[in-house]
This record gives sequence, structure tokens and C-alpha cells, in this order.
Amino acid sequence: MSAEISARLIGAGMSAVEAQRKQLLFKSADGALPAGNTSEILRWFVPGRIEVLGKHTDYAGGRSILCAAEQGMCVVARVRADSAINIFDAADGRCLNFDFSADIDIPVQGWAIYPMTVARRLANNFSGEKMRGADIALASDLPRSAGMSSSSVLVIAIFVVLCEINGLEQRPEYRSNIHSAEELAEYLGCIENGQSFGSLAGDKGVGTFGGSEDHTAILCCRPGILGQYSFCPVRAERIVPIPAECTFIIASSGVEAPKTDSARVQYNRISRAARGVLDAWHRRSGENLPTLRAAAIRSEDFRQQITIALALSENPEFSPEVLMARFQQFFLESEEIIPAAGDALEQGDLHSFGVLVDQSQLAAEQSLGNQIPETIALAHSARELGAHAASSFGAGFGGSVWALVSRSEADKFCERWKEKYRSQFAGSNAERSQFFTTDPGPGLLKI
Repeated sequence: MSAEISARLIGAGMSAVEAQRKQLLFKSADGALPAGNTSEILRWFVPGRIEVLGKHTDYAGGRSILCAAEQGMCVVARVRADSAINIFDAADGRCLNFDFSADIDIPVQGWAIYPMTVARRLANNFSGEKMRGADIALASDLPRSAGMSSSSVLVIAIFVVLCEINGLEQRPEYRSNIHSAEELAEYLGCIENGQSFGSLAGDKGVGTFGGSEDHTAILCCRPGILGQYSFCPVRAERIVPIPAECTFIIASSGVEAPKTDSARVQYNRISRAARGVLDAWHRRSGENLPTLRAAAIRSEDFRQQITIALALSENPEFSPEVLMARFQQFFLESEEIIPAAGDALEQGDLHSFGVLVDQSQLAAEQSLGNQIPETIALAHSARELGAHAASSFGAGFGGSVWALVSRSEADKFCERWKEKYRSQFAGSNAERSQFFTTDPGPGLLKI
């Protein structure tokens, strides 16, 4: 079976080196799955994602440029005859056990939030028939809480198992609401943020006010290229080529930013600020538009009008200056930088692409305020070392930075980048940092 797994991954567009590594991870996951159940073993690969551009834009209806990473989670599962769900982490031996029901008592912290939220939501949205549980083992080469969507990867891993073994795709509730991978990505985002999707009623989410960017990248992106999407609803806007001679290097800073901890509070504050901008517009205009982008593209004089609306804002949480900075970052990223960056890559203009990415990074540092010294230094040092472009990505307050470099220089660049970072930031965080190369890889794949 091992050779078949590797061949399947390579056939889907993964590099041979990474396919061999996943083969070993699947072997590890197989070993963590308990014996005794003779039902067929089911397998999936769920990739992490790279947010090339699109900092805090998706939940406001904005744009992102995305790809799937070649690193991710290997998932193996067996169906059970009862409703028990048992999840095993092959890396550290952790085990989570709970019953597949509509009234699961979800904890407030820890990784258990994610699988339990998925199971509870599915039990509520697809009631009427007894749900079958599963034994599920996971093995991952994604750095945790590092901006590569390890939490959304876990959500999708549990979803695909429970969906398949219970035949949810054939249920009328599913078929009347979900008709494409993009719509499934949006539903999965709603599982995390707790919102309703069509007639699939909302429930307790994981506590973050996020969107569906991560899920879209994981389900919809294709190997060797980038995808530009807009959100609320998810729409594929265009394929963005990446030069064949280039590859990504990821630097995980070692500073974790779990969305179930203090980073969640900071993340949600940025989300609420975007909502505050939209609320100010609603009060001035009398309109009731669904997203900030829907308002921003409604008229040519919107930017002038929103400036007036925000100056008169009496938001109890955010000053007019904070709301203006949040709007300016959103509009710059979604409506100016991303279209121009896609054009630059289509034209093979890596210099212009790098300049645009620098603008995005600066706006994150100055307007979003979600950067830490480590991610700022990583982005700046990558450019100093000769990267075509470099940017932090993900929710912020920790996490990772990507650098686009020439493939022929990737190994040397990676070592220089790592040495510089660890000399700048001595201590446990820097020691936990990880540096690795990835091409845009395949999306969710059943093996």
C-alpha cells in the first residue's frame, strides 16, 4: 500500500520528495490506529495552505491569493458500528474520545475544540438518522499554530471522515445547500465561525470570527499555480501562474498563535473592527449590505463617503482613527494590491510583485497591528537576502513568513535565512523555528 500512496500523491501533483515523506506519515498513522476493527481503512491527505496575499480580507468579502502547501495532515480512519469517535495523534500519542451527538459539551480551550465542534454541528445539521462514529488517526508535518491553517486542516480532516462514513453527500440537507467545492469550503468556514449556511443552521463555533479562506485553499487550490478568490460567497476569480524557476520557503517563527488562546482575542478584535467600519457605513447610508467589500465597490465616491462616516463614528470599542486604518488596509489589500500582484505574476514581473507584497507587509505592520518582532524581522531579512518577495501570513500575532526565491538558490537561501533569524532572536522561540521548502501542492485528496 505504501508505494500506492506515494504514486497517488505524485500523480496528483505533489513532488516525489514530499510524497515519500507522506508515505512515512501514513505508515505512522496506520500504526496509531487501534487493532480489532476489521472494516476497511480510509485515507486522506489534507494540505496546509499559504496565504500569499489576503491579510484579514476573507470574512469582509475581500480577495485573497492562495495555494495549498505540500505539507499537511495524513488521515486514516475506520468506521465503527456505534457512535463513538476516537481520535489518535500519531506524533505524541494523545487520544480524544467523545460521542457523536448534537449536544456535545465542547471545552473552551485546547485542540479538542475543533473535532468536537465539527461533530456537534454535523449531528445538528443532519439529524434524523443515527450517526456512525469512527476511529481516526492523524499524522502531520505542519508546524502547529504557525499560520498554515493547522486548525482548519483538523476541521476538514474530521469532516471528510464523518461525511463519508455517514453518506452525508447523499442527504437532502447536503444536496440542497452544497453544490461545489467552493460552497463546501464556505460551509466549513461556517462550522468554525458558528454561522448558518443556507438552511444548515449555525451552532457554537470554535470562537473565532473568521471566514473561509483557509478551507477554500485546502479544498480548491491546484498544484503548481496560485488561485485568486473573493469571499462571502466564495468565488474563483482567476488562476495566477507562478514562475517555474521559483519556489516558496516557509519560516515558521516558533512563536505559536493558537486561535483558542490569547491570539483569538486579538484576531477577533481585527474582525470586529472591519464590522465596525461597515456598521458606520450602514448608519450613514441607511443601507444594509452583507460585507465591507460589497459596500466598498458600490460607488466611486465610497472612500470619500466612508471617511466622513468614520469621522462621525461613535463606536464604543474603536476610535475613528482605528476604524479608518482598518478600512484603508482592507481596501489596499483587496482592491489594489491583489489585482496588481496577480497581473505582475502573469507578466512574469517579479520586481513589481515584490514591491506590492512589501506594501501588503507594511500595511499589516502599521494598520492591522498583527505583527510581532519575529515575523517583521523574517519578512525584512528575506528581502535583504535576495528573495523576490516575502510576507507574513495567517491570523498574525505569531506564525510564519513565506519567501519566494529562485529554485536553484533555495537550499542556500534557507540556511542563510535560518542562521540570520536565530542570531537575531536567541531563545526558545527561535530554537523551535522551522524552515522548509514547498511548491504549490494539490488540494484535499482521498488516497
